Amino acid sequence: RMDQALLLVRNELPDQGLRLAALSGACHQCLYQFLAFVPPSNESLRQPGTATVMIDTQHPLTLLLNGSVGDRELCKIQYHFGEFGNYSLVVKTLSTSTKTVSCDLVINEGPINSYLPILFAFLVYMGILAMLIIGRLSMKIDSVRNWVCKKLNPRETDRLINSELGSPNTADSSSSDPALRSWSTASRQRLRSLDTFRGLALIIMVFVNYGGGKYWFFKHESWNGLTVADLVFPWFVFIMGTSISLSLSSMLRWGSSKQKVLGKILWRSFLLILLGIIVVNPNYCLGPLSWDNLRIPGVLQRLGFTYLVVAALELLFTRAGAESETLETACPALQDILPYWPQWIFMLILEVIWLCLTFLLPVPGCPRGYLGPGGIGDFGNYPNCTGGAAGYIDRLLLGEKHIYQHPSSNVIYQTTMPYDPEGILGTINTVLMEKHSWDCRYLFSFWPCAVMGRFEGILEWLHIYKNINFSKFLFQGIISAILTKCSKEEGFIPINKNLWSLSYVTTMSCFAFILLLVIYYLVDVKKLWSGAPFFYPGMNSILVYIGHEVFENYFPFKWKMQDSQSHADHLTQNLTATTLWVVISYLLYRRKIFWKI
Repeated sequence: RMDQALLLVRNELPDQGLRLAALSGACHQCLYQFLAFVPPSNESLRQPGTATVMIDTQHPLTLLLNGSVGDRELCKIQYHFGEFGNYSLVVKTLSTSTKTVSCDLVINEGPINSYLPILFAFLVYMGILAMLIIGRLSMKIDSVRNWVCKKLNPRETDRLINSELGSPNTADSSSSDPALRSWSTASRQRLRSLDTFRGLALIIMVFVNYGGGKYWFFKHESWNGLTVADLVFPWFVFIMGTSISLSLSSMLRWGSSKQKVLGKILWRSFLLILLGIIVVNPNYCLGPLSWDNLRIPGVLQRLGFTYLVVAALELLFTRAGAESETLETACPALQDILPYWPQWIFMLILEVIWLCLTFLLPVPGCPRGYLGPGGIGDFGNYPNCTGGAAGYIDRLLLGEKHIYQHPSSNVIYQTTMPYDPEGILGTINTVLMEKHSWDCRYLFSFWPCAVMGRFEGILEWLHIYKNINFSKFLFQGIISAILTKCSKEEGFIPINKNLWSLSYVTTMSCFAFILLLVIYYLVDVKKLWSGAPFFYPGMNSILVYIGHEVFENYFPFKWKMQDSQSHADHLTQNLTATTLWVVISYLLYRRKIFWKI
């Protein structure tokens, strides 16, 4: 099968059988898992004892062979097997006098290169990009441009070209002050970089949700560590926090009362949570909606709740026009903190709550402060402690049937307890990531998540990106290094998406800021890139996200594959489905159809 190889074990020892066990290199402090018993050889028939097993090829394996007599370790082999490979492990005695045993691994049939489909897909998309660039350059030739204008509506053509090329708004040409011109433009137009960033995160999310070609690095990490799939949700949270300051200050500046704005915040939060519970979570292909096993947490639910907390907090302490005010202090860092000290206190209280619950809450049958996956992890000592306090709180308050039943830890760590990566405790750190302040917010960015994008919008509006003290931003990375000890497993608080750990928040916020800064510079400052194609799904993010969940199992987003055990077939299907959503969002953009809540 896919991600598997065939191993034939030949036992030429006449006096004892063999016990074959394996340990995945991705499984930290795990127990060896028994695979097969290999009988001793039959000397009279001169036939070795044999056993055939299927082994995993996604990660390196350690094979352990113990003799049935005295359970003595005979040999241990570390090897990364290849997909669809055919291997033999020959166990024999080298010397009858010393009884020295040798274990030789033989490749009977070489594995395939399962990563070639990724290279092929990359070349195809690069070819499409090259053709689009050539077409764009051709439009700069007068004869070609005139011919196109004759075929299309001239006014519409000019508008689309300017939109795609990122041309500046001619209405601002009368302003001689660059700062005033950028402020005026920002007040009327959306920052394309925000929608581009949002669209990039959304498209990656759609791709990994559809299966990511069934490659392990396009799936969520089993427990500690990061894969591509673990990047996108915190980026989405980050950009939501970035947009909150822009939207709230804009509404207040145009005369909306705080009561009216609060009503919009409550309504939007309610709709996000409702859509997540009623539309996204249930699989209606399996039957009608049933409360008995309905999952309560989820992606949209977490986004809705964090939006409610961060936006309400921002509204409570924001005054119309306050974004243009600064507080001069002897220490530049303090001007990012003092005007917003009530928010920082609130965030600090939230983080203290998270730390106390995570490390001090007694969990039956588990050690205090346990952050492990349970199952066969930690040498099997805590099989029912998946997620520690985070899992316990969800099971206690929501019930086991109302949280996620198949967490990513059940593949490698063979966990049996339900665990929800969008659970209650992790939501605290998500709130903190969505809410951070200007330059100095990076000094405190190790306080979790929804806070982190909080003043990014103001930063772009005021064009103070040139004054960013990157040493403070670097400090955020240093905090991550300290918390993790620059290790995947051995840190004080490892990077863990399932837990939304503190180190996960600081690391993802660091990545998000770098990416947003680069996109902002290319798209909105230098206008070297229009943001396409990610800009289009970013403009219709809710529709694309809900649509890809609802129509996941319908043609043309899914079809019966000729070979369901082929990465190439899965990658083709998943990339096609993802591309279709980009095309749909582009068509909706052309027709000015946007679904907002």
